Amino acid sequence: MIDKKLRIVFMGTPEFAVPTLQTLHESEHEVAAVITSVDKLGGRGKKQLIQSAVKKFAEAHSIPVLQPKNLKSPKFQEKLKKIQADIQVVVAFRMLPVAVWDMPPLGTINIHGSLLPLYRGAAPIHWAVMNGDKVTGLTTFKLKHEIDTGDMIHQVKVKIDPDDTTGSVHDKLMLEGGPIIMKTLEDIAAGEVQYLQQDESLVSKAPKIFRETCEIDFNKTAQEIHNQVRGLNPFPGAFTRITEKIEMKILSSSIDEESKLERKMIETDNKTYLKIGTSEGALNCLSVQLSGKKRMEINDLLNGYKFENRTSVM
Repeated sequence: MIDKKLRIVFMGTPEFAVPTLQTLHESEHEVAAVITSVDKLGGRGKKQLIQSAVKKFAEAHSIPVLQPKNLKSPKFQEKLKKIQADIQVVVAFRMLPVAVWDMPPLGTINIHGSLLPLYRGAAPIHWAVMNGDKVTGLTTFKLKHEIDTGDMIHQVKVKIDPDDTTGSVHDKLMLEGGPIIMKTLEDIAAGEVQYLQQDESLVSKAPKIFRETCEIDFNKTAQEIHNQVRGLNPFPGAFTRITEKIEMKILSSSIDEESKLERKMIETDNKTYLKIGTSEGALNCLSVQLSGKKRMEINDLLNGYKFENRTSVM
């Protein structure tokens, strides 16, 4: 039961943040303004101005939008102060300066895509899937200066199924944002919120994904590589080199546990399947993408590109 109607400033950018914003907009609370990223040039020739998913929702529902280039700008901070928000809610935005997150009387609440203190950092969903975790979730916490370290309020767990990808887990978590933020705000509005300090001994990191994270090491097991493929799907994609000039992203896979194929060695009928040996079992490539080409199911690729058996990836 809401004891107080809260005046909220919402901060977020991607589609992941939209269901939470929608829930707040449809609630008894007031979303007084939205802060999101500046419009960027994209599309063919990078000539089209691309608005964030959060901005599109806000404008469609007549919510005022601010798009500061610099969050430390005194001009922006003065505009933010004039909104007189009770609280700020952050979902998939960027790091905030102290003057911004400490501005409202009830502070700033962040929704993070992991069960903190696990997977602090920029890519918590990717790393949970890549590490073969069976469960992840969302955490609401009160922001403080060190990233993802604030005192926790609520958590919700979400199952990671064996064939889930980062994309499918993202979509599961996205739908949990609304319920968990409403539960959090209900406690805050009623003056019944309980904050739980994070256990530093349980901390794990989820750093930004770089190119080296995406290259497949076939000295690992088929299960480990399959998890890497799932964790980097749909973006940026796990890859290997089949020649010096040609890379192949492996976008979906399965495991042949019984295979005795040597590491890096290719086995294929050049019609329906392509397997690559690992340190334990083989990786069965189901959908792939060659450099400069579109995504293909493996049988479509093998219609036009032939591999020699018992050759190796690089």
